[in-house]
Amino acid sequence: MLVGLSTASVYPQNAEAAFRYAAEIGYDGVELMVWAEPASQSIATVQSYARKYSMPVIAVHAPCLLISQRVWGSDPVAKLERSVRTAEALGASTVVVHPPFRWQRRYAEGFANQVGELEEHGQVIVAVENMFPMRADTLFGRGEGSAKRLERRGGPGLAVTAFSQSYDPTDIGFRHYTLDLSHTATAGTDPLALAGRMGHGLAHLHLADGRGAAHDEHLVPGDGTQPCVELCAALVRSGFSGHAVAEINTQNARTAQDRAAMLHRTLAFARQHLNGMPAAAPTRTDRM
Repeated sequence: MLVGLSTASVYPQNAEAAFRYAAEIGYDGVELMVWAEPASQSIATVQSYARKYSMPVIAVHAPCLLISQRVWGSDPVAKLERSVRTAEALGASTVVVHPPFRWQRRYAEGFANQVGELEEHGQVIVAVENMFPMRADTLFGRGEGSAKRLERRGGPGLAVTAFSQSYDPTDIGFRHYTLDLSHTATAGTDPLALAGRMGHGLAHLHLADGRGAAHDEHLVPGDGTQPCVELCAALVRSGFSGHAVAEINTQNARTAQDRAAMLHRTLAFARQHLNGMPAAAPTRTDRM
């Protein structure tokens, strides 16, 4: 099973840094997050990174975050198609996309059909990702306190979804899905049950963790409360043939060495629980 590194995992460093970390730590490839950084929007630039670091692009994350609403224009229909064409040009097999926002009415109305048509007329998988609601308890603190509130309630409590029709893509039904273990934590969703609903449509895994805080934490797997080990075991038993991609938050890393250590721990977790083998020791992290 290929284990990739999301370029979002090295933020605020840039996309090239992600390729460098991935190569030197021992990842199998990179998931390109397309956002405001100009390099992430340029096929030629990303191709140059892939050649320089001998690190293939295995997935492309469409620019559908709130902070990337104006990347590649304002039309989400055109942006999703461009994401698929970018994946084709880069040799990536998967495009990760979020469900439409509620205010994107035209996009939402045709979203399922567009996803189906893009897959029907090409080789790239369009894997719709599970998200999470906007929780009211964000107003009372987003950290450990909100995690404890979710645990007591057994769910997110008073919340509203920003997504149409749901933040859970299995409520609508798609051919392929991305399962994100940080998003399940914030949503108070059982990831094992969600993976069961996704079934053989589960094509892509965002490997991370969370404690159930009101914000999206993207912890190193094993540092939160999600059943990451059990989920990985279930995927192995089911014959999962997709990619696992580390999508963790390293913004609080004080040094490049600290960031590299977090990325290495995530890879070691994936190697152990998905591949049954130890990760290679990190090398040359002094240049990162």
